[in-house]
Amino acid sequence: MMPYGSSWSEELNLLFEALPPRIAGAAQRLSEERGDLLEIVLDLGREPEARFTNGETFLDTVQVTHHDLEYVTERVGDFGDDNRAGIERTLHRISAIRNRAGTVVGLTCRVGRAVTGTIDIIKDIVINGESILLLGPPGIGKTTMLRECARVLSDECNKRVVIVDTSNEIGGDGDIPHAGIGRSRRMQVRTPAEQHAVMIEAVENHMPQVIVIDEIGTEREAMAARTIAERGVQLVGTAHGSQLDNLLVNPTLNDLLGGIQTVTLGDEEARRRGTQKSVLERKAPPTFDVLVEIRERDRVVVHMPLDETVDEALRGRMKPPQLRLRGDGGEIVSRIDTSVPPPATLESAPTAPGVGRRRARERRRRGFDVEEYISQRERGTRDPSWDGGPAAPASSPRALQPLAVFPYGVSRSYLEQSVRELQVPVRIQHNVDDADVVLTLKNYYRRKDSPVRAAEATGIPIQVLRSNTVSQIKGALARFYGVDETDPTESALEEALEGVERARHTTTDVELAPQNSYVRRLQHQLVERHDLTARSTGDEPHRRLVILGAEE
Repeated sequence: MMPYGSSWSEELNLLFEALPPRIAGAAQRLSEERGDLLEIVLDLGREPEARFTNGETFLDTVQVTHHDLEYVTERVGDFGDDNRAGIERTLHRISAIRNRAGTVVGLTCRVGRAVTGTIDIIKDIVINGESILLLGPPGIGKTTMLRECARVLSDECNKRVVIVDTSNEIGGDGDIPHAGIGRSRRMQVRTPAEQHAVMIEAVENHMPQVIVIDEIGTEREAMAARTIAERGVQLVGTAHGSQLDNLLVNPTLNDLLGGIQTVTLGDEEARRRGTQKSVLERKAPPTFDVLVEIRERDRVVVHMPLDETVDEALRGRMKPPQLRLRGDGGEIVSRIDTSVPPPATLESAPTAPGVGRRRARERRRRGFDVEEYISQRERGTRDPSWDGGPAAPASSPRALQPLAVFPYGVSRSYLEQSVRELQVPVRIQHNVDDADVVLTLKNYYRRKDSPVRAAEATGIPIQVLRSNTVSQIKGALARFYGVDETDPTESALEEALEGVERARHTTTDVELAPQNSYVRRLQHQLVERHDLTARSTGDEPHRRLVILGAEE
């Protein structure tokens, strides 16, 4: 693989010319010595830094000043709403960091390259007309592959290709696109908020056979992509996230996989499938035919056909993907990858239909001893007869791997208690960037606080809980690990105990989830056991218990 065209050195020199001379000279010398220059970082009051594929190096001992930053901003293009600019007829990207007054206090100058041969590893899929979604962490080369896809499809396959270029990163800055996109046409986007509208405009006005899109990140853009696919246009795009399960649990982007809905099966169908009556299924065909996870520059995991992969994932199983890599001699090696764990889904592991109802009937028959239940809970023991037998160990590959959880707005003590009771390997993280999954509550998710936005931007799954209770947390963990949590009666009593504690400490009324009359009677007994009072409110089937707050 090599940079496209013979003017690569000239393009790199244009970036150096936009830098202050003392910084440009050092960057140019290091680039010639080490090669593979990725970025030059200029932060006010800090030493300028050059980043390479194998490390970072300071360019000067003199700290960056406002004059240095102004020198660069005056020599590059205009910054858009996304705080990105470029250098005309090149692929370099200059991203700004601003203070609260809007003044630039930092710049990231990313080196842009059009590299031929980057899609050899998936070229057969690209030229066959399949719609392809590329996933991968930042800096792995998604945009470079996207650009090469556009060139191959337009020049080698003679197709009408339109690129929707929001930040001018695919086709370069200026009105004339970079030669690296071949004969593809490029539509610029005035502001990121209008990307979805330009996507639809491209289809309606310019009769493309292929549309190329970078960074599908909002619900509107996902809907626009579906509209384009339904019109028979080949799509090649990228999205936030690094692997399939990031999209499965992302409520904004799972429409790219066809959307996920809860379906209630009849008794016979649930028995035939060997699942619970409530299962998750696709709403529609996926927008894309193939999903490619870019693990390294020469190593990708291919999920195809995507509809079958998603269906298997929603059933808690795994359709082995295809691993493709480039050998030492440049040859492409392809094999089935059996090392990839099944994607995390929101569905519990299959259990026999009607188990919860049979347990409840058995309890009614023999009578439920609330006193003994509380006594065992306080001693930290639990008779297996409470839930119909000993808890089965998690058998899925997911259960063998520790799960890094970042609780946002969720009680850490409740999370620790849930982990102890479920006996699953969980690491509680203090930083969202270190997490495999985020647990949060509805109001925090709707407010889109910074940890929630950060998780969505990096593709970290988010589990939204209805309330900050042990039973809700245990339910979320059980779904991730594919284990069967407590039956509904015990969950209802756990919720009542937590309600008792809140009513005592806050002196406010606590409303519990709706339950049937039998479970409400047990909850009443439990509340009275703790010297509090409760009343039932609402109409069936939504009648529920309200625990009255303790008087101060």
